[in-house]
Amino acid sequence: MSRPTLPPRVTVVEVGPRDGLQNEAAQIPTAVKISFVEALAAAGLPVVEIAAFVNPARVPQMADAAAVARGITRRPATRYTALVPNPRGLAAAHESGMTEIAIFAAASETFSQRNINQTIDASLSAYATLVHDAHALGIRVRGYLSTAFGCPFEGDVPQSRVVALTERLLAMGVFEVAVSDTIGVATPGQVADMVEALAARVPIGAIALHLHDTRGTALANVLAALEAGVTTFDASAGGLGGCPFAPGAAGNLSTEDLLYMLHGLGIETGVDLDAVVHASGVIASSINHPLPSRYLQAVLGSDPR
Repeated sequence: MSRPTLPPRVTVVEVGPRDGLQNEAAQIPTAVKISFVEALAAAGLPVVEIAAFVNPARVPQMADAAAVARGITRRPATRYTALVPNPRGLAAAHESGMTEIAIFAAASETFSQRNINQTIDASLSAYATLVHDAHALGIRVRGYLSTAFGCPFEGDVPQSRVVALTERLLAMGVFEVAVSDTIGVATPGQVADMVEALAARVPIGAIALHLHDTRGTALANVLAALEAGVTTFDASAGGLGGCPFAPGAAGNLSTEDLLYMLHGLGIETGVDLDAVVHASGVIASSINHPLPSRYLQAVLGSDPR
């Protein structure tokens, strides 16, 4: 039986230290975050999103972003990135030694207002300036496009809007757009259709997927995207995460689950799965609940902490 052609190699963008931790109720010590980042990099993950330079009143877990950025020992083979919403965050990231950042736009008006208190158009205008300023500092910029497959407040989001906003982000100078299933409502057919529509208008290599596993479809969505030619996926060690501004957003796609599937398909990642399990163990003792990764549960037992 013939099988769809899959890419030989995939880039896994580890978002656990930022997206994974930002919604945790327990305050994680800075030293533990630094150890977590370093363990993830040691596992061979090529990109690690380490923090968010945001207002600590809104996301208290990220109040020590500068300390984390300054405290890690950087590996030459790893790209370290951080979320940045505004000029103040850019200045702080730059002062902390960051050479790559990410901005976050939304595909629904209500989510944009709830998340960053701006309309979509206003946010993109501000981001265009931010990207220009970041490039002047020698900083690369990635873009997130939240609620691309559905919004917790508005429901369905038009595919045409997602495509148009992705084009706008790339036109302003981001090198990649992580098209995000913020609340985990996407299905494989929807993902395949979205990637096909995007690839008709922008380079496929500039498209990444950021998936949540709220309804158990994340890995199926990855497979659909692989078959459509996507080669970059965000994931969170242990399956940690969920957006604090998106009701019902459960954990991110687990890094361990993703790696297990990719390696089983013969796709190279350059990442040591056992070492990612170790990294999840570094953070597990500092949170107040089990890690949801199915792979972890299988290899460590039902309460992997």
